[in-house]
Amino acid sequence: MPVGERVDPYKNFRFRVEIDGITHAGFTEVVMPEASAEVIEYREGVHESASRKLLGRINYGNITLKWGSTASRELYGWWKSTVEGHLQRKNMFIILVDDEGNDAKRWKIRDAWPVCYKPSALEAKGNDVFIEMIEIAHEGMELD
Repeated sequence: MPVGERVDPYKNFRFRVEIDGITHAGFTEVVMPEASAEVIEYREGVHESASRKLLGRINYGNITLKWGSTASRELYGWWKSTVEGHLQRKNMFIILVDDEGNDAKRWKIRDAWPVCYKPSALEAKGNDVFIEMIEIAHEGMELD
């Protein structure tokens, strides 16, 4: 890249989601998960006032997907299998797309499964789109 060339950040409205075996288009929102490391503190006998810090467990927050409801029942079916006790873990990708339509960043999500399904309220006096939401737990996220 030439020196002094302007580099704009990626836009947050250009994305897609790929889930093993599920073809679903048109997500309106993806709430990305937080990843954090626990800190374990302990005090050594020779240092009375200071504690040492060690790495503990790595925790990943849940992902939330929102979409305008259509005739597709694939995501609801995935949720229903969980409710019925048939846990189906799936790998998924959340892909940020650049202005030219190329993949800019890809987050790989491992062993994901739905933990919550929530349809929006029905309101006769409005004209908004009916929204469905699914919350997904997983066992790890990495930037490809």
